[in-house]
Amino acid sequence: MSNPVLHAFFLGRAFAEVFSEKVEESLTNALSELGKFDAEQREHLRQFMEEVEARAQREVNQDASSSTTYPSNNGSSVDLQETIDDLRAEIARMKSELKNYRDQKA
Repeated sequence: MSNPVLHAFFLGRAFAEVFSEKVEESLTNALSELGKFDAEQREHLRQFMEEVEARAQREVNQDASSSTTYPSNNGSSVDLQETIDDLRAEIARMKSELKNYRDQKA
């Protein structure tokens, strides 16, 4: 190639082609890695949710098998809401007693 302008043209065209291919390859790889990462995270989330559900189910089964503390609501059993209300009242009483104790110390 004796013509420097023609040489520069082909050099520029080759540069643009190679650069374009490299950018395309890099973008493809980045998107591929992002897709893999997303799939892995979804799988981890799915496994986490399954583990939570399994553990909750085990606890429900344990609670059902040892339901002597809170049998089903058949009139003679302890009502769960009543127990919760009693516990809240006890907490309020304890807070009041603690406040009185702190006031006496001050």
